[in-house]
Amino acid sequence: MRIGFIGVGNMGGPIATHLLAAEHDLQAFDLNSQSLDRMAELGADKATSAANAADNAEVVFLSLPMPRDVEGVVSGDGGLFGTMSVGTTVIDLSTSSPSLSRQLAVEGQERGIDFLDAPVSGGVYGARKGTLAVMVGGSEEAFERNLPLLETFAAKVVRCGDAGSGNVVKAVNNMLAFVGMMGTTEALLLGVKAGVDPKILREVVEASSGASFVWSSATRAILRDRLAPSFTSALACKDIGLAVDLADEFEVPVPMGRHTQQLLETYRDNGFADEDILATVRALEDEASFVVRGLAPDIQ
Repeated sequence: MRIGFIGVGNMGGPIATHLLAAEHDLQAFDLNSQSLDRMAELGADKATSAANAADNAEVVFLSLPMPRDVEGVVSGDGGLFGTMSVGTTVIDLSTSSPSLSRQLAVEGQERGIDFLDAPVSGGVYGARKGTLAVMVGGSEEAFERNLPLLETFAAKVVRCGDAGSGNVVKAVNNMLAFVGMMGTTEALLLGVKAGVDPKILREVVEASSGASFVWSSATRAILRDRLAPSFTSALACKDIGLAVDLADEFEVPVPMGRHTQQLLETYRDNGFADEDILATVRALEDEASFVVRGLAPDIQ
């Protein structure tokens, strides 16, 4: 297929690479010239604009940082909806606003263009390995037609319902993950400073009621001190903000979500904006006068 791909950075680049490996023709665009050059080295055509990336494309993927970026690229002046042909599809991999996704799906339908919101989970590692989870909102027909494309870079692809439902699931997932991450940093620091060997603490919790994917992965990263910024605090603030906005829209109380949002915003505004979300453990270490990072560098 002839595919356009807009946003080939940390997440979009590896995903686009899988599409190239599946022998699709890819036209890529990114504001970062280095990201675009890397895709060209792998065999993609370099587009000069988002609209140019969509020229003659059957499907256009988006992997963009903010909902406003998605809206501008898709429906703004010179946006994709004004240039793409009837029967084509826009697949938005970004973590975006459910209400915006519903709006764009309606706009696309009026022009004969399908719009799928298809946010992904699994991080940069999952994108590189092709093991992402993709949660899709949109028509069943458009989902089935594009499922083979999604399966080139995902281990699990689920249609969650109509347009916007993919981003509802992503908002709920990320809110829960961030609540768990903040709790994990506190629990790990508390247990280890209180005298328990970090490996034993991790092992016992993993076999107990506190076990979770977040506990396992976050404690591994902290105890090995592998906290490179794969998911920054600034990005986490954006994502949990989408969840809290969704809660406001549907009048659902989310006190834990709101508290975690406030905590993350405090970290973001105090030097952690471009740091990994788990690196915020440093602030707790400073208050506790105890360092837990790097105490078990060989932990698996």
